[in-house]
Amino acid sequence: MVTIESIVPAPEERRDRDMKDERPVIDARKVAVSFKVENGTVQAVKDVSFQLYRGETVAIVGESGSGKSVTARTVMGLLSKRATIAPQARIEYDGRDVLKFSKRERRALRGDRISMIFQEPMSSLNPVYTIGSQIIEAIRAHRRVSRRAAAERALELLRHVQIPDPEARLNQYPHQLSGGQRQRVMIAMALANDPDVLIADEPTTALDVTVQAQILNLIRKLQQELGMAVILITHDLTVVRQFSDYVYVMQLGEVKEHNTTEALFADPQHAYTRRLLSSEPSGSANPLPDDAPILLDGRNVRVSFTLKKGGFFRPEFKELVAVDGLSLNLRRHETLGLVGESGSGKTTFGQALIRLLNTDGGEIYFEGEPIHDKDRKGMRPLRSKIQIVFQDPFSSLNPRMSVGQIIEEGLIVNGMGENRKDRLKRVEDALVSAGMPSNILSRFPHEFSGGQRQRIAIARAVALEPEFILLDEPTSALDLSVQAQIIELLRRLQDERGLSYLVISHDLKVVRALCHRVVVMQDGKIVEEGPVSEVLNNPKTAYTERLVKAAFEVAA
Repeated sequence: MVTIESIVPAPEERRDRDMKDERPVIDARKVAVSFKVENGTVQAVKDVSFQLYRGETVAIVGESGSGKSVTARTVMGLLSKRATIAPQARIEYDGRDVLKFSKRERRALRGDRISMIFQEPMSSLNPVYTIGSQIIEAIRAHRRVSRRAAAERALELLRHVQIPDPEARLNQYPHQLSGGQRQRVMIAMALANDPDVLIADEPTTALDVTVQAQILNLIRKLQQELGMAVILITHDLTVVRQFSDYVYVMQLGEVKEHNTTEALFADPQHAYTRRLLSSEPSGSANPLPDDAPILLDGRNVRVSFTLKKGGFFRPEFKELVAVDGLSLNLRRHETLGLVGESGSGKTTFGQALIRLLNTDGGEIYFEGEPIHDKDRKGMRPLRSKIQIVFQDPFSSLNPRMSVGQIIEEGLIVNGMGENRKDRLKRVEDALVSAGMPSNILSRFPHEFSGGQRQRIAIARAVALEPEFILLDEPTSALDLSVQAQIIELLRRLQDERGLSYLVISHDLKVVRALCHRVVVMQDGKIVEEGPVSEVLNNPKTAYTERLVKAAFEVAA
């Protein structure tokens, strides 16, 4: 059989062009982008062409580092100073080449007619301003409306994206929201001015499976109402199949294949596309020794926050109980999954167990030693044994430090390594263990894709040779094929080093492949727990059944 692998590159025109009787709202041709790096130049995007029509969704899929996000940022005019766009590149919006726009014209276009939802909300939201003020700013930057009218619109947008208690959220700061809630705020800001084109860069990465469908259905509903066109950048092929009309498959900066969604899934022509479609987390956790002792023990742990409502002169305060007297234990070599919808309290519970958050009550023991009464100084000797990989790698990696400095810093602080040469060897070994090359020590976090940054974060944790790692959505930023590699890596590291993991995730496929036991949380409470196979195959509560159905049945 002749495949399109022999056609290099993929054709510029869409395969359904003859079925269209209108001009594309965006017509990109021969887009090529290179970046200056220390040892030369990296060609991130190579002669990419695509077309987007009003009222449709075009998906751009591919593994981490394939050039998906760089392509989107080129459209938005958000490339760094190191980037160079090839002179032959054209990106037409309604017939005008935006690459020739002045800075003022691009700024007027961006956030108004073309808007973008970014992959990492914590690095996109300003930590010193409230959620409400940031949405209001996005509205008033492009619309002549009063602050009061903009505030009403902001509240309406938060209701649209199903933020719980939206009135209170307006006065909160980004760090007070869960990862999924922050992503919904970003979606609200992107939709604030009813754009013609919405670029969604991994819009549901931080969302649990039930809210993911709600958000995508919301975007589709607004798309139908406004005639909005959507560019969906994702590694989630389930989302692509359900919500896109046309698909572009990218690898190493090139478009390898494109077709209508139905045709591409029914008969993929390129070997890379076939590999993507067949990738999914699989397998199960290795058996746990019967006599494995308890490593981490939490008893009746409680965490609450005070929410502020009302104005400056008439504030109202309300207590939010995020973790309501919960208990769990984790044995050596065990992987325990903590699942639930965004805002259920799972990240708060996990961080409280390792004393990154203060508790209101309860007891926590690590290796039989009480740690619930230890302050920051008292916890310091245990920090090398207890590591964490955060959900949002960009906000947890210092942008001013190179990869080598980021990983080596933990070794220096904890007095590990005989000398600098030994520390650098440990850094390189950790990077290789996490599936990254060892020759990236002088590069900076912004030079990597979201998935690559997540692997650097895992390398940083592994370098300290811990006994326990809290993994907060460890594969949320990774494409399916790399997810499988990371799961296999974590299994191998667990066997070789006797590691214990607490995995916080909304992806039940990852939990099924990686965990021994699972704890299901809802509204700060544990509603179900048990062995992974038992809970996922035979859920005992309606809430767990809904999570399982959203993850497996709807996704099938």
